[in-house]
Amino acid sequence: MKIHIDIDCFFVSAARIKEPYLEHKAVVIGGRSDTKIFSREAKNQTVNFENSGSFVPTFYKAYEQKDDDIESFMENGKLRGILTTASYEARSYGIKTAMSLREAKELCPHLIIKAPNMSLYQELSHKLHDFLSRKIPLIEQASIDEFYGDLSGWVVDEDVPEFIDRLRHEIKKELRLPVSIGAAHTRYIAKLATSYAKPFGCKTIYRWDFDTFVNPIKVEDFAGIGRSMKRKLHAAQIHTLGELRERRGTLESWGPYAKELYKRVNGESDAAIEVKRERKSIGISRTFDPLFDRTELRRRVHILARHLSYAIFKLDVIPTVFHLSINYEMNQKSHINISKAEIFTEKKFDALCLELFTQADIQRRLQVIRLSINCSSFTKHSRKELSLIGFNDEQKMHTLSKSSQKLREKYGIDTIKFASEM
Repeated sequence: MKIHIDIDCFFVSAARIKEPYLEHKAVVIGGRSDTKIFSREAKNQTVNFENSGSFVPTFYKAYEQKDDDIESFMENGKLRGILTTASYEARSYGIKTAMSLREAKELCPHLIIKAPNMSLYQELSHKLHDFLSRKIPLIEQASIDEFYGDLSGWVVDEDVPEFIDRLRHEIKKELRLPVSIGAAHTRYIAKLATSYAKPFGCKTIYRWDFDTFVNPIKVEDFAGIGRSMKRKLHAAQIHTLGELRERRGTLESWGPYAKELYKRVNGESDAAIEVKRERKSIGISRTFDPLFDRTELRRRVHILARHLSYAIFKLDVIPTVFHLSINYEMNQKSHINISKAEIFTEKKFDALCLELFTQADIQRRLQVIRLSINCSSFTKHSRKELSLIGFNDEQKMHTLSKSSQKLREKYGIDTIKFASEM
């Protein structure tokens, strides 16, 4: 059997380890994009590749942040930021992930707001991974708070409920982290089971009770069914997973993704546990107060490009697909992609990002609220061959960029900057 392990309200649970008085209180972890990255003073930032994702940035401040003062979320007299995690006590007031802190405070006036502490989350995540590796032969870390395990040949199916129940209590005792665990014959159904085991519970789905468990569940509760697929399913009068399972032909006619989705819901598709997962892309983005000044926006593109270049050299990869997106006020968006199979150098990447920004900035009368840059399709994962045009000169620039990288790794990302950032 496969198991899925998820830390309950991870960021809140971590805060409660540091400050036990938060137990049983309405607590949320709130955050704002680290716009200090754009300031002209030096920052103490670190980079993490292992567990970045939703609400877990690749770049974050290495020092421990103030997390006990609501003033840190105030700007011009207004409460700013969004909610990344809410305790179950806070959720009882209707508070949800990605809600603005202002709205959450209106729903629950006595709400306790804490700032994120990424260093602590990474530390606890590593500890849990090490602990699970001692208990289960194959462990895959899917995110900072989510793990998969394979019990095949290790625990017989009839003993799985007892095993995972004992495991969650051992984790709580050893690490003081509450986890919920789901078990099933595929990883996708195990993940679904976990959502019905929360909080701090276990649920095992055997093949004989598969239909009873799966069929009544709403389609949007299955991982992989987002808003657009939900709308498409509802338009086809498919509202539950049971109804979806009865419409194989319909799903298969929608293409490969829907066909695979059907197999996952039906318990036919599974994937092996990946002990080591290779990163396929790397990106950086920041949200900030509305900004019209294009000169300042270009300066910020320089800064984002420098940070992303640092990460690319640290990963030791050569990306061949580059993506830049702009979010404007009034819900307007623009983006652009480009493919280039060339040796990666920081100077060329910086120029490319500025070029992409110029091309993507099609709403020049509007203020910008977010910039994002993403690189993917690394040469080690693709069949693209590097261009030989100017190869020797590019190789020299690549070597120079790596020299700058060594200085930054020793003294900080802000040690060497482009003059245009100043």
